[in-house]
Amino acid sequence: MTQLRLYGTSGCHLCEVAEQLLAHCIDFERVQVELIDIADDDRMVERLGVRIPVLEDSVSGETLDWPFDAEQVARFLTAVSARG
Repeated sequence: MTQLRLYGTSGCHLCEVAEQLLAHCIDFERVQVELIDIADDDRMVERLGVRIPVLEDSVSGETLDWPFDAEQVARFLTAVSARG
């Protein structure tokens, strides 16, 4: 099973849009998505603050930065699945 992380923070409109997009374009029987709020981690805020939402493959660490659409998510999943 592919495991992804979606980095964001509560109150972030773009993060909410990304969550909704993933809910519509991911097969959750094959892909697990962990939502990670970066607000309480200064290192994460420094690293990702201006990039969120960020989708990350938990195995390879490869990322897909916002803005992304369903087609880009599908290509990202294909790429990380082929490597994993």
